Amino acid sequence: MEATKPVCGKEALDLLNCVVDSNYDQDKCLHLLQSLRQCVLSKKVKKFSLPDEKQPAVDDPGSKKQT
Repeated sequence: MEATKPVCGKEALDLLNCVVDSNYDQDKCLHLLQSLRQCVLSKKVKKFSLPDEKQPAVDDPGSKKQT
């Protein structure tokens, strides 16, 4: 079974790789930025996070405070 892919993950990764490329192409990166923007708008993405982040979202009703 294949693991689920992050929403707009490919677009975000493509943009990041474009920015760090030694042959930086601003026009190409701008196009990739626009692709990422279209993706987040169409999928209604509110926030990105890395898989190992432990901070629960502020509006996450499933998160529990430890006291």
